[in-house]
Amino acid sequence: MGRTGPLIGVGLLVAGLVAGCGGVGDGKTRIAIGLFGNFGYQQLFEEYERTHPDIDITDRTASYSDHHKNLAAHLATGNGAADIEAVDTGYINQFKQNPEKFVALDQGLKDQWLAWKWEASLGKDGTQIGYGTDVGGLAICYRRDLFEQAGLPADRDAVSALWPTWEKFMETGRRFQASAPQGVKFFDGGPTVLNAIVGQAPVGYYDKNDRIVVGENADLRTGWNLVTGAVADGLSAGLLFSTPQWNTGIKQGQFATMACPAWQMAKIKDQAPDTKGKWDLAAVPGGGGNWGGSYLTVPKQGKNTDKAHELAKWLTAPEQQAKVFAGAGLLPSTPKVYGEQSINQLTSDFFNNAPVGKVFIEAAKSLQPQYQGPKAGDIQTELGNAMQRVEQGKQSADESWAQFVQDAGRLAG
Repeated sequence: MGRTGPLIGVGLLVAGLVAGCGGVGDGKTRIAIGLFGNFGYQQLFEEYERTHPDIDITDRTASYSDHHKNLAAHLATGNGAADIEAVDTGYINQFKQNPEKFVALDQGLKDQWLAWKWEASLGKDGTQIGYGTDVGGLAICYRRDLFEQAGLPADRDAVSALWPTWEKFMETGRRFQASAPQGVKFFDGGPTVLNAIVGQAPVGYYDKNDRIVVGENADLRTGWNLVTGAVADGLSAGLLFSTPQWNTGIKQGQFATMACPAWQMAKIKDQAPDTKGKWDLAAVPGGGGNWGGSYLTVPKQGKNTDKAHELAKWLTAPEQQAKVFAGAGLLPSTPKVYGEQSINQLTSDFFNNAPVGKVFIEAAKSLQPQYQGPKAGDIQTELGNAMQRVEQGKQSADESWAQFVQDAGRLAG
């Protein structure tokens, strides 16, 4: 999902013990699913267990980075993977290099997904290793109350009009900061904003020949300069996305805006339920763009691959993706649901009745997918680390950029 997250899995130890195990004493088959962040699946698990009384689903949820590192290790050793493993778009290219490690999924379902979503998870041998879950889509989540206190418009259309470009977004931030409530910054942290900017570029970290191009990517460097300039002007709360400090920042209202892929809404609700009604949704500067989206894979090492495959297929079917969108706000990658009135007209009372269906479905339709190379997720992490060094005063913007280019280059091996 691109959705980094804290360790929130309930029953982690139990899931770890039963991953890949067959039926136990009660005659049920345990299916373990490895996730990161909030996929909005809890009610679906319960629904599936009601209609499949022989199945017991356990989930283990780790942080974004740890989840993918652990999965790579489990695949390398042939042991320890869950029956179903989620993979973020930033890592799917890495894992599809070894399709023999995964169950080949049902090619007959191809037309359920956006064409680029399906193609992105095809193994090098042409087999499908991952059913698409969500896609990112982009908007800006903002605190209406904090905008009002700073003397800025709070109406979502008026707010969207403030920032047709990222340069205008930063200009708005300087206006906000001049009259901001004490202790409040305009945006959460440089890495979050920069991820959104990178997600709009025609080329990201790789070219289509899997060559890392960060050092020569003018769009990436322009975005870096824009965000580090805003950091120097005091617009950033200096928080690294999805860390405990970032979660606290949401709860305490330490920042007024954040780049908001569709899945971000679930994180805000999870971390700060008391802020219901204070948030709203505005258009993203520059229009369009994508950040995140995931896949469900079925490692071959599991003991229940047939039943795991059936569950993965069911969880990612259009009907279930529509339920996840309604419940958690994760944008479906199955376009069949885009025309459904219940989805298109979906609003969120948490986000001041924002038309989340309209906003994110339009984003999905206009989305231009960006090629993701094998270590895109790791490079994204390095870019976040580089921005943090600037925000913490450990390096200048130019020094940290130079180190980032070197660090990313080492990942080419």
